[in-house]
Order: sequence, then structure tokens, then C-alpha cells
Amino acid sequence: MPMEKTFDPAAIEAKWARTWESRGLFRPSRPDAQPFTIVNPPPNVTGALHIGHALDNTLQDVLVRYERLRGKDALWVVGTDHAGIATQMVVERQLEARQDKRTNYSRDDFVQKVWEWKAESGGQITRQLRRLGCSMDWNREQFTMDPHFTRAVVKVFVDLHKKGLIYRDKRLVNWDPKLKTAISDLEVETHEVQGGFWHFKYPLADGVTLGDGRDFIEVETTRPETMLADMAVAVHPDDPRYKSIIGKDVLQPITGRRFKVIADEHADPELGSGAVKITPGHDFNDFDVGKRAGFKPAEMLNMLDGDANVIQTADGLIPDEYLGLHRFKRDGVDGARELVVQRMKEGGFLIPHVDKDGGEHDAEPRTIQTPFGDRGGVVIEPWLTDQWYVDAETLAQPPMQAVRDGRINIVPKTWEKTFFNWMENIQPWCVSRQLWWGHRIPAWYAEDGRIFVAETEEEAQAEAGAGVALTRDEDVLDTWFSSALWPFATLGWPENTDLLKRHYPNDVLVSGFDILFFWDARMAMMGMEFMGPERERPEDQVPWKTLYLHGLVRAPDGAKMSKSKGNVVDPLGLIDQYGADALRFFMAAMESQGRDIKMDDARLAGYRNFATKLWNAARFCEANGISASASLEAPEATLPVNRWIIGEVADTVAAMETAFAAYRFDEAANAIYSFAWDRFCDWYLELIKGSIGDETKAVAGWVLDQILVMLHPFMPFITEELWTGLGDRADYPLITAKWPAPNAARDAGASADIDWLIKLVSELRAAKAELGLPPGARLTAHFPASLKPRTDKLAAQLDRLARLDNISSDPAPVGASAQLVVAGETITIPLEGVIDIAAERDRLAKALAAAEKERDGLAARLNNPSFVERAKPEAVEKARADHAAKKAEADRLTAALARLG
Repeated sequence: MPMEKTFDPAAIEAKWARTWESRGLFRPSRPDAQPFTIVNPPPNVTGALHIGHALDNTLQDVLVRYERLRGKDALWVVGTDHAGIATQMVVERQLEARQDKRTNYSRDDFVQKVWEWKAESGGQITRQLRRLGCSMDWNREQFTMDPHFTRAVVKVFVDLHKKGLIYRDKRLVNWDPKLKTAISDLEVETHEVQGGFWHFKYPLADGVTLGDGRDFIEVETTRPETMLADMAVAVHPDDPRYKSIIGKDVLQPITGRRFKVIADEHADPELGSGAVKITPGHDFNDFDVGKRAGFKPAEMLNMLDGDANVIQTADGLIPDEYLGLHRFKRDGVDGARELVVQRMKEGGFLIPHVDKDGGEHDAEPRTIQTPFGDRGGVVIEPWLTDQWYVDAETLAQPPMQAVRDGRINIVPKTWEKTFFNWMENIQPWCVSRQLWWGHRIPAWYAEDGRIFVAETEEEAQAEAGAGVALTRDEDVLDTWFSSALWPFATLGWPENTDLLKRHYPNDVLVSGFDILFFWDARMAMMGMEFMGPERERPEDQVPWKTLYLHGLVRAPDGAKMSKSKGNVVDPLGLIDQYGADALRFFMAAMESQGRDIKMDDARLAGYRNFATKLWNAARFCEANGISASASLEAPEATLPVNRWIIGEVADTVAAMETAFAAYRFDEAANAIYSFAWDRFCDWYLELIKGSIGDETKAVAGWVLDQILVMLHPFMPFITEELWTGLGDRADYPLITAKWPAPNAARDAGASADIDWLIKLVSELRAAKAELGLPPGARLTAHFPASLKPRTDKLAAQLDRLARLDNISSDPAPVGASAQLVVAGETITIPLEGVIDIAAERDRLAKALAAAEKERDGLAARLNNPSFVERAKPEAVEKARADHAAKKAEADRLTAALARLG
């Protein structure tokens, strides 16, 4: 059946997405083939496809389709993450909408509601990934709360605890008072908030004074409420102002608490007064200072409950009027902060801020970098609490060694420094969360405080002994803990399955750089801890051999996308507008190692046009009796144009294979784009028009097939449609076809002839455009005698493409002419009687003067350091682009004038 006249992406995308999956073509049976494995970074089960997902999954699918075409047993593991906080919030919001709440249910009943929500609404993002064309192993879709995965998570926790690598400790955590749970650093966002910087007097005890006679030490803070739990004042050990009072006592005015002036390098003599009040239970820096000063975490004072309301400290010194107040003003009601400032002022302990006009204020206005929970939306409170921790420092050692010795290859290499910097300074990893949805921590407590960690309650009871009452830990594990097991738990671990033996370690992990620490590094830790000892060969002890880190997708102006800026791009909208193939090709072609991608509608439209051009080229082939090839190797060819295009195919295959080996997605995409658009569509099809014999039909059909195969990883939908439409091969779909193996090399003679012809025709067309001649104007050309064998051989093409009425080897007549230099030889085109030479020379001279003026003006601006340093980056970039364009225009006009002689 003849091809449709117009290319309609939507119709073919839906058809092929269903066909591929229903026929099991994403995971064909290849038991004897070399395995190739990628695991997809599991998106949140609550998620919807965003532009970052589109980039990440496009790159993975390009690799998987490429390796599948190369005959490998390609497995792309797909699944979703249970997303503890996000999913619990979604279900709680649904309950709130019905004037209901989580605490009206038992834990088990609420968890059942979450499972019901997942069954109804949890598959949105996987449906969207299918629209993008992701060729994942959908038959084995994974979920981090599946029974087999839960078993793996529990085993890892118990085994790490037995090794002393998981332990319970009292430390500061990022506490979200709205969600009432600890959260990871990744879930903390820093916002600029207009706040205050207060200065207070802390009296020195026992009649002690400073060298200048003051009987107090000045401290500053942006969080006055925390003074209710102060335990020290720190000064720098070398600060001469305070050396005499180190070890002396301070009396905190509100609580009357007596504590020491301590020496610690955390205090900066150049910052404020150089003295810092220390609240170890409510500030991360102060916690470290407190430990250095000898305070044990259990001794550090806590003044807040889980709602961030004031509670009594262990020493009982907070006055009653503060108890129950929120930490600061909320919903218009003053909190502890406001009352502290009021009482300190009343007691004469507030040092007012004096502005430039002499006015006094309680505090100095400051813009403060303030941590907020990304989901709860409230200010995070550093909170001292008992949590479960992983000894990340110990687990980090094997992955660092694997990167050093090359068993893990980080691409681009520039990320290695960042990786080592974080891993070498890694902190204990808090893995407990105060939620109901998630993997419940397998720990049970006896009434006397003993803890029993086991895979089942029966095992814990057996360890505790009969008659010992046990209560299970209420907390669940951090979502990142379970996802760290993704490369091996998805393959069946802890069972030693055939899939695990065959597909672990994975070949490559494609990830955004923003989760290098929170996911990638932790996968390396867990993989090497649990799978490493089971593997004899050192290279098999890593979770993946290559870690590819891509950048972010940004708005057209380079800004980071955010809902608040209104510049977020919906990839599904782009698919509707341009087609999935165009979006995929854009992502791959723009993915240059180490750089972010800027959205560009013009490029997207250009890649949609590329698909349309390919469609029309296929229609041209169909109309001229050119059909699918039956040969993997290049057909026999005698004609120069056919020998040339076969060589171009071989070069393109080699260029793409080199690019893929180096993970240069942009170079691979641009290699096939340049070949398909320029060499095949623009030139080869033009060169063969009017003389399409049997040899040319065979070669053209073979070349088009090679284009479809090479382009398939980037544009799977249109290539599969054309592959099927151009030949009777329903049982040999493109997705499982074979990667090109031309078994041919470039024919130097044929390539030289055709490349020369293309250059000549291009120069002639440019000259006609510059001289104002119509494209179809037929001219006479005088060639050097040395080119006669070539012009005789290519006479038909010169007549049809170069539009030359007469090809002469005689010297050109005297007079105005256009001089074309092609491959070092000068071809002369007489212009007497063709154009008004004087008028054309005048026009070109005026245009050249205007172009040179603009070029030089832009150059002067770019040479001005003030402009380059102060202007917006996008303004400088535009000026550079404009300068390049004007320089090219001036060069072209100069050449045109030179041609006139």
C-alpha cells in the first residue's frame, strides 16, 4: 500500500508503542547473546513525566536500542519508587478533601489505602514513558514495595546491623515540623527570607570582666529563641579580646543557666563580636562544637517537640511562660522568638541596631538563607533525636577505590573530583523516617531498652527469649535506602537467580548529576558491600561499569526551570506539538558532555522537519521503484555516485560507533543527521534523478535501510514505520534488526569525483544567489584542461545540477567573470551580457561596507571588558553570534566582489 502523503507522528507512535510491547520486542529471547543491562532510575510512583525524565530516559533508550540492534541481550529494568513522603502526602490530601485524616485509621488500614491509591493512580508516569518510546522490560516492572524487594531491604538492614554498619544514635537531623519526620539533605531547599540579626549581652559570672572593663560578652543570632537551650559561648582560641575569659562562666539572662566560655576555631574573630552562642541541640555547627567541647549527644538540651513548640529542657530552666509557644510567629500569633526578644529588651540585655540615620531598631535587617522542606513547605528545624544511621564512611571506601582503579568509569571525568570530595567527607547517613508508608524498620524493643534487629518478629522474639514483651520500631526507612539496592534487588537478589547471574553487574547507569550523592554513590556502596564478595573478578564487584552523568534541561534563557518562574516545559505537550521522535532527537543531539541543555523551539521544529524530510525521501524512493534491501552488506556498485554513497554509509557507521563508545550522544546524533539530510536527501537523491537503473535502485534501497537502522535509536517511531512500509518484513521488525555491517570502504576516486561535483554545484548556486541570477539560469563554464576527464565523466550531472550550457576547456574570454575555486582549481564563468557588471559591483560594495561596519561595531563591543563582564550572559552570547554572522556576510560579499574581477 502506498505511503501516506503526509507524516503524522501521533498515529504511528500509538501504533508502534502497542505493537512493540504486545509482541515482546523490548526483550526478545537471546540466551546466547552478550548481555547488556541498564536499570532505569525509578521515578516516584506519584510522579508525572517532566523534562528531566525525558532527557534521562531518551539517553537510556538510545543506548538500549543501539545495543539491541548490535545483537545483544539488552535488558532495561523499569520500575517505580514508593516515594515515602510524597505518596503519604498524596493520600493524606485525599483524606483531607473528604474532611478525614490519617490518624483516624490504624497504621495497617492507612497503608491499605495507600496501596489502593497506587492501584488506581500510581501508573501515570509509566504510561507517559511509553509515549516517549521507552523500550523497557515492562513484563518485569518493579516496585520498591513489592514483596521480593521488601525482603531484600530487610535483609540488607539486618546484615548491616550485624556488621555494626547500621546503628542507633542521637544526632541532629533535618526535622520537618509539618510532616513530623526527619528528611534528607536532598529534600531541603534553601530560600532567601527577610529576617533579623539580633545582638545581645550575656553577663559574665562571678565578677569577671573583659580587658576593656565590660562585664558581659556580646553574642549575635538570627534565631533568638534558641537561647533557651544555649549551653556555651564559643570564642576563637587566638582572639586576644577573649583569651582571659576562656573557661569562665556566663549567666544566660532568661533561663539563669550557667555555662562556660569555650575555645573553638568555629568562632570567627572577624565576624561580628567574634563570640558565638552555642546551642548543640538545635544547630548543626553548634552540635559539632558541643561534641568537641565534651558534651555527649544525650546531654545536649532539646527545647522543642516534633511540632516545633517549646518544651521544658532536661535541666528544667525554661520559664513557664515559654512552654507551648511555637518557635516563632505563626498565623499572626507571637512565638518564643518574639517573647525572648521582648524579655531581653526589658532586662537591658538587647543591644539595639543603629541605622545610618541614627534610628534604633531591635534587630539589623538581614536576608537570610533559610532551609525549607521541599514538600512540607515550612522552615526546617535542626532537631536532636534518636534515629538509625548507616556508617557511610566505611561503605564509601570500596566505591572510591573502584573509581580510582577504573572499574567504575565516571563520564564525564570532570565529575570525579566532586565524587571524591563528597565521599571523602561523608557523614553518617540517617535512614529512619517518621512515616507510616514505607519499609518498616525491622527492630523490636524490650521494655528494658534492649533492641533486637531481625528479619522477622519470630526471630526477634527468639533472640529476646520467651515472655519478653517486644514493641516494633514505628519508623520506616528512607526511600533512598531501598532504591540503593535497585541494580541487584530488581534482578531477584537475595536469591541467586539466573537473571542476577547474567545481568549483574549492569553495564551503565545514566543519571542526572544532581543525584550523584543521594542515589548513585549509595548504589555503589550497597552493591559493592552485598554483591562484591560474591564475585571473583574485581571488575564484576561494582554495580555498573560506567556512570554517565548528564546535565539539566533549562529554559531557553538558561534559567533553571521552576513552577514559581512559570518556565516549566511539559514534555507531553512537546510530543503533541512536534512528535516524540523530534523531542528525543533534540535531547540526544543537544546532550554535550558537561553542559546543560537549553530548550529551543526552533530546534525542535527543525528536527520535526527532519522527520518530514526523511518521510518525503522515502516516498520519493517508493515512487521510483526503490524498495527494501535484502542484504546486510553493501550491494555491488560500479557507478561513481553509488560507490560514493556506500563509502559515506561506511564512514557514518564508523563515526557513530566511535561516538557511542565515548558516550557522545550529540556526535552520534549529528553524524546520522548530517548524512541523512545532507548527503542522502539533498545530494544523492538529486544526483540519481533521471537515471535510476537496477544498480541504483539496489544501492538506494540499501542506503535508506542503513539510515533507518542508524537513526532508529534516536527516532524509533518513524524509522519503524518506514522500515515496515518499504518492504515485506513484518517478521523482521526494525527494533530487532541488525546494526549496519557494510563490509565496504570509501572509494577514494568516486568520493573525490562526487565531492568535487557537490562543491562545484554549491559554489555555482551561491554565486547565482549573490549575483541576483535565478537558480535555473544556464551558464557557460571554462575549466582547466586538467579537469577534462572528470567533466567528461560527470557531464550528465553537470548539465542537470550545475545548469551549464557549455563546458569548455578553452581559456575564458577577456572580460568580467565569476571565479570559482574548487579543490584548488579555478573555474571561470563569463558574465558579460549576463548581468550589469558595474551596477552589481556597486551593489556588492555598498552591502559589504554596511556588513563591515556592523561587524566592527560588534567587535568593539565584545573587546570592551566592561560589556563582557557586566552585561547579561545571554546579551554577550547574542553579540558574539551577531558578530559571527556579520563577519561571515562580509567574507561572502568580499568573495563575490573578487569573483567579478
